[in-house]
Amino acid sequence: MKLRLERFKFGDTYTIGELFVNDRDECFTLEDVVRPLGEKVQNETAIPAGIYKVVIDFSEHFQKELPHILNVPMFEGVRIHSGNTSRDTEGCLLVGSVWTGKDEVLGSRNAFAHLFPQLKEAFDKKEEILLEIVSRK
Repeated sequence: MKLRLERFKFGDTYTIGELFVNDRDECFTLEDVVRPLGEKVQNETAIPAGIYKVVIDFSEHFQKELPHILNVPMFEGVRIHSGNTSRDTEGCLLVGSVWTGKDEVLGSRNAFAHLFPQLKEAFDKKEEILLEIVSRK
């Protein structure tokens, strides 16, 4: 399975993107601010652009199975989950159905409820899940 996150709005405290699943538009994303490569502020920095493997495993923090983005430089425990504002991200990738034009997404639980079964099915079939993160020019 191929996930592609195209970032397109870069605010002072947030980053908005679109997530595509196998080249099909899936939902909006909300992350912390993108910083120069090698610069990180704990819980306030977006995942560096690149290609990452995604697995489904148990999150101690959330007490349930969630998508886990592996091998993110200078990050640990990066997840894809629901949430509405940049205060909810803590370095993770939030999904939402609607972007409000500022640092929030709405319909986050619905967006996650649509995305997660697709990821889980691919993972259970032992299909590799790759997430590519790029900036839209």
